Amino acid sequence: MQIKRITPEETKQLLDSGDYVYLDVRTTREFDAGHVPGAKNIPVLEPDPYGRMNLNPDFVGVVEANFGKDCKIVTGCQKGGRSLKAAELLVEAGFSNVVDMLGGFGDGWLPRGLPVSADSAPEDRYEKLAQK
Repeated sequence: MQIKRITPEETKQLLDSGDYVYLDVRTTREFDAGHVPGAKNIPVLEPDPYGRMNLNPDFVGVVEANFGKDCKIVTGCQKGGRSLKAAELLVEAGFSNVVDMLGGFGDGWLPRGLPVSADSAPEDRYEKLAQK
């Protein structure tokens, strides 16, 4: 399966259009340290008590419950690996409008001087999104 990958600049254009949701698939701790403005945080991997990262078994279900399979989604993480995996999981589950941002937040978005937010509305945070 081929996932379309786009640049941070292309991502910003899609988000500015109002048609796409930016799905930040990093951990809640990473999200809290700074993220793309308006991003929704649903971690694809979560640390276990030993610090190992494991697949979040609720990831696809939480995304579907909040956005539906027809939602236009841009996935992003810190460097690009987790978000590509997240995009693949969503497409495998039947999501039809998923693209992935190259380089992630840390290696793609930040170095280009694009807008950053450290604040988020409760409805953008995983704790709230997971309740649906």
